[in-house]
Amino acid sequence: MESDSAYAHGRPLAARIRPQTIDEVVGQEHLVGAGKPLRVAVEKKHKFSFILWGPPGTGKTTIARIYAHALDAQLFELSAVSAGKEDIRKIISADTGGKEKVLFLDEIHRFNKAQQDFLLPYVESGELTLIGATTENPSFEVISALLSRCRVFVLEPLSEEALAQIVKRTGLAVKKDAFEWLMGYAAGDARKALGMLEGAQGLYGKVTVDTLNQALESPHLRYDKMGDEHYDTISAFIKSMRASQPDAALYYLARMVEAGEDPLFIARRMVIFASEDVGLAQPTALVVANAVFRACETIGYPECAINLAHGVAYLAEAKKSRASYDALLAAQADVREFGNLPVPKKIRNAVTKLMKELDYHKGYEMYDKESYLPDRLKKKKYLK
Repeated sequence: MESDSAYAHGRPLAARIRPQTIDEVVGQEHLVGAGKPLRVAVEKKHKFSFILWGPPGTGKTTIARIYAHALDAQLFELSAVSAGKEDIRKIISADTGGKEKVLFLDEIHRFNKAQQDFLLPYVESGELTLIGATTENPSFEVISALLSRCRVFVLEPLSEEALAQIVKRTGLAVKKDAFEWLMGYAAGDARKALGMLEGAQGLYGKVTVDTLNQALESPHLRYDKMGDEHYDTISAFIKSMRASQPDAALYYLARMVEAGEDPLFIARRMVIFASEDVGLAQPTALVVANAVFRACETIGYPECAINLAHGVAYLAEAKKSRASYDALLAAQADVREFGNLPVPKKIRNAVTKLMKELDYHKGYEMYDKESYLPDRLKKKKYLK
């Protein structure tokens, strides 16, 4: 790994601070900690094929390179997205001066069955030591013959502590609020975190919440603007239904109908309203709103105005509850803050031998009273 002044160099930040030894690897203690399998393999130069299964940005490429270096082997790196049989043939025929050949095949799940079958005999004979990397469950994506000749190691999303160490290595000044923003955005992916840091620093000369937001390229929904009157009327329409004022809601509906507003636009807003504002208080509201939308699709103006009026009166007079909508917002806030927290193993689907060996579904009981939320959120109550 390079020094803390690495940002000043020309290569991407993630490449500049990539660990070069097993001691520099951050996170994945269950694999690279003292006495753990990948550390032992590196230290003892144990030659074997394996698959690294885990989310993006958790160290798969880094571990593969460190392992190949430890074997003093010639490392060949391919992406299964673009590679094929001919690339494997070239590696097999390559002169490495007597060095062992290690193939790091990124996104191995993208290799089809025929390509995996072609690779199999070289792995089986030891002519190639294979390190596969995948974000997908290898039980489904790797043929059983190849899978049986590889050990599978599961990588976890990087913790906040691990990401904090990685950010510190960049030498960049990152305040607490910017770091927290970065953690929510990266969701355990070091590459995403480093990319955002590099973008903010490179574009604006500093890393703050504002520069991170500005560096983030987000798609923004665009709407065909038709003037303030359009937006004021649809706003008044929704607020009138929310306040249980059918007369006002029907008046604003009439204004939109007379102005030639697209009936599907109105009906679409009603479908949203049925779940957002009526929700659990009167679940049939969603059925009515969808029926109105369908009527507008099939009938059109002028008659579908009657269907719209029917639906508007129903929604305005319906009891209101935002419980399910508020619960969704609260859950989304936690997803943004904590990222994709690991699903408890007891409720993961165990349909293969590998998954059973990893204790998937172990201890599951129907009608279990224990919370199935991720461990960090066990006590959360979203629906109140």
